[in-house]
Amino acid sequence: MRLPHPTLRLRLTLVYGALFLVAGLTLLGVTYLLFNQQLTQSFENRFMTSDGTRKNVIFLKQDGVELIGSAAVKWMRQQEEGVREAAVTSLLTQGAIALTVVCGIAVGLGWVVAGRVLAPLHLVTETARRIAAAPMAERGLHERIALNGPPDEVKTLADTFDTMVERLDHSFDGQRRFVANASHELRTPLTLNRALVELAMHRRTASDDVKELGENLLQINARHERLISGLLLLARSEQEIADRSPVDLADVVTHVVAQTARDAEEARVVVKEDAGPAPTVGDALLLERLVHNLVENGVRHNLDDGTGWVRVSSRTVPGGLVEVEVGNSGPSVPPYDVPLLFKPFHRHGAERVVTAMSAGLGLSIVRSVAVAHGGDVTARPREGGGLIVTATLPAARAT
Repeated sequence: MRLPHPTLRLRLTLVYGALFLVAGLTLLGVTYLLFNQQLTQSFENRFMTSDGTRKNVIFLKQDGVELIGSAAVKWMRQQEEGVREAAVTSLLTQGAIALTVVCGIAVGLGWVVAGRVLAPLHLVTETARRIAAAPMAERGLHERIALNGPPDEVKTLADTFDTMVERLDHSFDGQRRFVANASHELRTPLTLNRALVELAMHRRTASDDVKELGENLLQINARHERLISGLLLLARSEQEIADRSPVDLADVVTHVVAQTARDAEEARVVVKEDAGPAPTVGDALLLERLVHNLVENGVRHNLDDGTGWVRVSSRTVPGGLVEVEVGNSGPSVPPYDVPLLFKPFHRHGAERVVTAMSAGLGLSIVRSVAVAHGGDVTARPREGGGLIVTATLPAARAT
């Protein structure tokens, strides 16, 4: 089992403690050397005269025995060694105990100081983690660290991070506005093109070639209109949902199944409905588009032999959530290709490119709408072919 990597706070504390321990041991060693030198010099000075000759010292013991000369010096040496051993033992023992206690206090203070020093970095980390954990990257870019404190290296880092996030926020916002504005501007010429083509096709003098060409142009124009509508809806769904109202996904499922009944009949696909209560809060039009795209996707990418089916269900699940699940028969989808289905303009299978019935934004819009409502979308291949897509949203709170 891999051991957890020590945190920066723990490493700094250990460094502080190790440095203090080394400094304490050095101080204790220097004190011992100075003490030993001073003690030796003090004893030697008792037996030497100023000209370097040894003194004759007289000692009187407790039992009255008088020692003179070398006998006195020998006795003094013994006393010196005893005092030295006692002093050194006391110095080293008590010094080691004191050093241990003070080192423990230093480690504790180092832990506190490291925590105080690293607190701004934790703030930077938490802000970056919240931005990264946002359902969509641009949703968390409105957050700022706004660190207060002296203009040191940590504040410089926090201010630089805020500047970077602000620029990213402006970039994403400008991109959304550009998509929305460009899509609005492109709608007008497409509408004009459709009107001109229809006018040319319905003339009395229009030949069969002109009518066939008009049908092809109308199909291309319709696909472009669907693409622009999808881009507009995608740009709208990636914004915050300001106006929310109670919506029961069961009603949405029933309405969408009725809307897509004709397309399903033309594709010879049977749509099965199981609309259970699933109350949520959000934008009704966007939620309808979410379910509509799922059902439309299930009908379009299905079997063409008359045995295809789509099952649409809504329900309330534990954990304060509601779900809309759409499963369908159809060709097998490799598991590694499932995440790519939610990317804009990605098309699974060559038939989608040939028929050009889709703009490649269906599931991208589904995910964007779900994320905008605080939910998510998952997909998994169905055994035997087809796909099962589940949109999960927060349930409405009971009043």
